[in-house]
Amino acid sequence: MSLGRLNHVGVATPSIAASIKMYRTLLGAEAIGEPFDLPAQGVKVCFIDAPNTQIELIEPYDASSPIAGFLAKNPAGGQHHLCFEVADIAEAVAGLVAKGARVLGKPRIGAHGTPIVFVHPRDMGGVLIELMETPEH
Repeated sequence: MSLGRLNHVGVATPSIAASIKMYRTLLGAEAIGEPFDLPAQGVKVCFIDAPNTQIELIEPYDASSPIAGFLAKNPAGGQHHLCFEVADIAEAVAGLVAKGARVLGKPRIGAHGTPIVFVHPRDMGGVLIELMETPEH
């Protein structure tokens, strides 16, 4: 596995609408996508484009969402994960598991429409890492 570019920083928020307003007003963000639901993952998401990466705003879809648990501990929200691109998700998972890292679940389709997995923060210096197969676009 070879670490690819930083695709996005995931930020949990209790309100995507309020976060969009903050990024627009305080930081001058202009390239803001439309929020959309990912019910299979229990979240609503919205991407804000920065010149060199994206911010992924993540709001719980409902109380059973994994993000709801994060927000219970961090009511104002905050950085949830870093997402790096990899050329081949299956190869990346096999390599990580062979090296003793804990991959959380099986690859699934993420918000960019490509396979993703998460690596346990205990194996990554306390940071939740998302690996995403590099999108074609």
